[in-house]
Amino acid sequence: MSILASLNTGVSGLRAQGTAMGIIGDNIANAGTTAFKSSRAEFQDVIASNLKGILGGNQIGRGVRVAGVTSIFDQGDIMATNRDADMAIRGDGFFILKNPVGGESSYTRDGSFRFDQKGRLATADGNLVQGYKIDSESGKTTGDIQDITFSSNTIPAAGTKEIRVDANMDSRLKINTTPFDIATADKNADLTSTVRLYDTTGTSRSVNMHFYKTGNSEWTWHATADGATLQGGEDGKMQAIASGKLTFNNEGKLQKDELLNSNISFRGAEPNQKVDFFFGDSIENRNGTGAEGSTQYGSNSQIFRQIQDGYAGGTLTNFSVDEAGTVSGSYSNGVTKALSKIGLARFENNEGLYKLGQNRFKEAVLSGGPLIGEAGTGSRGAILTKSLENSNVDIAAEFVDMIRTQRNFQANAKTVTTSDELLQDVIQLKR
Repeated sequence: MSILASLNTGVSGLRAQGTAMGIIGDNIANAGTTAFKSSRAEFQDVIASNLKGILGGNQIGRGVRVAGVTSIFDQGDIMATNRDADMAIRGDGFFILKNPVGGESSYTRDGSFRFDQKGRLATADGNLVQGYKIDSESGKTTGDIQDITFSSNTIPAAGTKEIRVDANMDSRLKINTTPFDIATADKNADLTSTVRLYDTTGTSRSVNMHFYKTGNSEWTWHATADGATLQGGEDGKMQAIASGKLTFNNEGKLQKDELLNSNISFRGAEPNQKVDFFFGDSIENRNGTGAEGSTQYGSNSQIFRQIQDGYAGGTLTNFSVDEAGTVSGSYSNGVTKALSKIGLARFENNEGLYKLGQNRFKEAVLSGGPLIGEAGTGSRGAILTKSLENSNVDIAAEFVDMIRTQRNFQANAKTVTTSDELLQDVIQLKR
C-alpha cells in the first residue's frame, strides 16, 4: 500500500467521523423537539486491495465510509401538558396530515395541534389532521379519512323519544279500587313521580306520573301535564297526556308493558310527539328477561332511575379525545357527542421513512405503504390527550458518542499528518 493510499484512508476516516459528528450535533440540537427521533451513522469499510490476486487474505483496507443513517424510533417519554389539543401516541403509529394546498400526505408523531379559523384540527404550519367521521345514529365511523372539523359550534335541540323509568312496585300493597282522577291523583295514587322531557323545540317540560295497583300483578300509570303547556289546554288545569299498563309475573319480573294512550302535544312544538315510556326489558313485548328495569317485589314502592334522551340546543364548550382517538364535543346543554375519530398510520419499516423536516415524515420505497386505521387496532398505539411525546434523544449517550467521535477524528487526522511526513521524507530522498 502506497503512502498516498494511506493519505486517502485517513481522509476517508476524517470524512466519515465528520458526518457522524454532524448527526450527533443534530440529535443534541433536537433534544427538546417534540416527538423527535434520533439518528445514528452506520459505518462500512471500503473494499480492500488484494496483494495476491483473488486468492484471499493479504488484503489491505482502503478506509471507511458512512453507509447510511438509521433513525431510532424508540418511544419518547410522555409529558402531560393540560392543553386539550395536545396528543401523544403510546405505541406504534403516526398522525396523518394533509397539506391543504397541494393535498400531499405526510405523517408525524408530533401531536401539538390546534383548531384553525375554519374549525379544522391542524398543525402549527397549517397541515390538516385526518380521521374518520362518526355517524350520529350508529356511532360508527363512516367513509374514508377526511379533515377533522367542528363544522358547527352549536348542536340543535332534540325532542324526547324515550323516557326510561326503573321502579319497584310494592307487591304487598292492596289493590287500589279508586279510579284515576286528575284532581285527586296526587292523593290517591300508590306512587307518584315527576319526570322532565323535551318537546321538539328543545323546551323542557314537566310531566307527573301516577301509578295505581289495579290487580295482584297489574299496575296502571297516567302521565299528566299543566294545560298551560299543552295545545288546547287550559291554563292552571292538569291534563292527561299518556297512560299505560304494567304486568308482572309470579317472580316479580316485568312480563308486559303497554302504552294504552298517548297525546303529547306541547304548545309551539310538533303535535302528537312520539315518546316511548320504557319500564324495562319486559318478557312479552320487548323479548327481554324482565329483570332489568321495573319490578314488583315485596319492598317499598320507589323510583330509582329516570332517564330521557331529549335535550335543548347547546353551544360547544369543550372537546376531548379518548385512547381510541374519538373526538367528542361537550355542549352547554350537558350533551357529549362523538364527532369524529382520529386516524393513525403505521408502516412495516419506520426506519425507511423519508424525513421532511418540521417533525414530519413521508412515505418512501423502503418504508412500505401506510396502513391506515383506528387507534388501538392493527398494532397501532393508543392516543393520550393533554400530553406530548418528548424527543427520544439521550443527551448523556450523545455526549459519550461525541467524545468517541472526536477521538476517532483526531486519530484519523494523525494518520494524515504522519503519512504527509513520510511523503516529505520520500521527496527529500531525491534531493
